[in-house]
Amino acid sequence: MNLLILLLGYLFGSFPSGYLAGRITKGIDIRSLGSGSTGATNVLRQIGKRAAITVFTLDVLKGVISILIAKYFLLNDTWQVAIGLSTLIGHIWPVWLNWKGGKAVATGLGVFLGLSWQVGLATLGIFIAIITIFRIVSLASVSAALALPLIMFLSFKTSNFSLPFLIISLLAMALVIWRHRENIARLIKGKEPRIGQNQEIK
Repeated sequence: MNLLILLLGYLFGSFPSGYLAGRITKGIDIRSLGSGSTGATNVLRQIGKRAAITVFTLDVLKGVISILIAKYFLLNDTWQVAIGLSTLIGHIWPVWLNWKGGKAVATGLGVFLGLSWQVGLATLGIFIAIITIFRIVSLASVSAALALPLIMFLSFKTSNFSLPFLIISLLAMALVIWRHRENIARLIKGKEPRIGQNQEIK
């Protein structure tokens, strides 16, 4: 049963919401435009706000639902983390799209909202604060990812310690930073586009 739920987590994560948004609304392959990502940011730049909000919501739900299923079957913290990771892997490397998906930010948020809603909301708060000030999605994403392990660690001050939760926060941070390595290079050069600017560099 646990392995079946693990597979289900991967399949949830690999649901190609951004790709489908491109095909349904404009008949395009979102992977061939902008950053090449199927995530909400590239959808925003290439399709529009409404499609991006829909994709973001669906991607968050993928993470939340996977963890809620694990909790429904009373799986322990280690298995919840394993299913969360399988969902992130599915989002980044979806089987349906030749292993080319998103950057794990929205789905990662969903996973942590499922594991610990307080940690998820705190991380979202940092994302919103950074994006409000600088209007650069990648900077907000990387900042939230860097803060995530610290937020998770501090949350243990008011609850029971869960080593698996801390481990997945570190792994999620590493995944997000790795997926944003090109964005980070552009941030250093001052060439990363802000919200409202098109991104042509892949």
